[in-house]
Amino acid sequence: MNAPRRIIVTGATGYVGGRLAPLLLEDGHTVRCMVRDPDRLAGRPWADRVEIVRGDVLDPDTLPEALEGIDTAYYLIHSLHAGEASFAERDRQGARNFGAAARAAGVRHIIYLGGIAPRTDRPSPHLQSRLETGDCLRESGVTVTELRAGVIIGSGSLSFELIRYLTERVPVMICPRWVTTRTQPIAIRNVLDYLRATPANDAAHGRIIDIGSPDVLTYEDMFRLYAKVRGLRRLIVKVPVLTPRLSSYWIGLVTPLPAHVGRLLIDGLKNEVVCHDDTARRLYDVEPMGVEEAMRRALDRSQSHAVETTWFGAFSASGKGGEPPGLAQVEGMIVERRVARTTARPEAVFDVIRRLGGDTGWLYANALWKLRGLLDALVGGVGFRRGRRHPVELHVGEAVDFWRVEAVEPGRLLRLRAEMRVPGRAWLQFEVCPEGTGSRVEQTAFFEPHGLSGLLYWYVLYPAHRIIFRGMIRALVRRAEANATTPRTAEAEA
Repeated sequence: MNAPRRIIVTGATGYVGGRLAPLLLEDGHTVRCMVRDPDRLAGRPWADRVEIVRGDVLDPDTLPEALEGIDTAYYLIHSLHAGEASFAERDRQGARNFGAAARAAGVRHIIYLGGIAPRTDRPSPHLQSRLETGDCLRESGVTVTELRAGVIIGSGSLSFELIRYLTERVPVMICPRWVTTRTQPIAIRNVLDYLRATPANDAAHGRIIDIGSPDVLTYEDMFRLYAKVRGLRRLIVKVPVLTPRLSSYWIGLVTPLPAHVGRLLIDGLKNEVVCHDDTARRLYDVEPMGVEEAMRRALDRSQSHAVETTWFGAFSASGKGGEPPGLAQVEGMIVERRVARTTARPEAVFDVIRRLGGDTGWLYANALWKLRGLLDALVGGVGFRRGRRHPVELHVGEAVDFWRVEAVEPGRLLRLRAEMRVPGRAWLQFEVCPEGTGSRVEQTAFFEPHGLSGLLYWYVLYPAHRIIFRGMIRALVRRAEANATTPRTAEAEA
């Protein structure tokens, strides 16, 4: 049984930390999250169950209070986005500061997620920094368990996003020789399994442990496997002339990843990272899944996973901690978010939202919505013919014109999944939350393009979408405010 501990999670706004914190709560631990900006945790469904403290490993004065009374600390921080010239020194200094503060505070155990040591005496700057960070933590004298992972397969992981975007967007992949480098990926779910099991696993304390899936693959294998899972056909051509710098410029052009981050990742891809032994299998009761299953789980937006609650939670902007409105590309999804504020109460706003479609229409540019339905019907889609079952009531699973209700929370949220024919998958979501005496309304269009055709489809139609969705949220607010001053009668409700 995992005895409850007082645990601090650093990097709680990051990819791994944000998934680990709620799992530690499930295990009965008292959890404290250390972040530079506490507002970035606002809106997380578990934020009110953890203690949130402001702290920065590069500012030693903030650490004693953050670490006071802590038994176990997860160190999940790195400075990859800081730039090529500074990230390694920042990583070393941050680890030394944290280790010294942990020892002074009486922390008994630090758990660090690093990278597998490559089978070469010339590791890339990124991998070298990950190894040095572990060494710096151990210098403190505090017991350190270092779990070392290679490519993490999960929606949102930098390495997986690199694989995703390149395979989705480039039908003919001109690749340098690093695509033949072997690696041993691991699913994010299994990374979390190892991390959450480590506090109670005395045999793992003070050890360096490589973790990976049963599969050892080249990057070419992973490109092909991703294409298979997505139903894409991709031609891979290997050439000897593409340097890491040229490759990084290409990545910066065709993916949302910055070029300097792409270069650091590509430098690491030249190193073979394969588990050195089976220590993890012997010490942990974890059965890692294969890479194909990990990819399918990462790409499955229909499931509600215990780790992340639901896929759309990664994009939610309710509250102070969300991403700013506008157009973004996150986890393979194109996200267009619009925000409006209104004097109308949330119930008045949601009353308008729940009536969308059918005889009510879509509040703005209804002729264009009907034209889209007609075009869909002409190519064998569902078209606009279905309308809706009831003018007011909505239940999960019912049709609304060419949408399907995927989630509805009365007074707060409606999410519709598109059933028209598109080269990808699309959703339209409305969220309402109280703000002062009125409301904040968020309207978000999600589109997951299928290959290059899906990407082209989105950007060809984006000018029209921009006009329609901007007009829709404005019309929604106007109608909610008008209805708030003119209450509906019982007959009108029926």
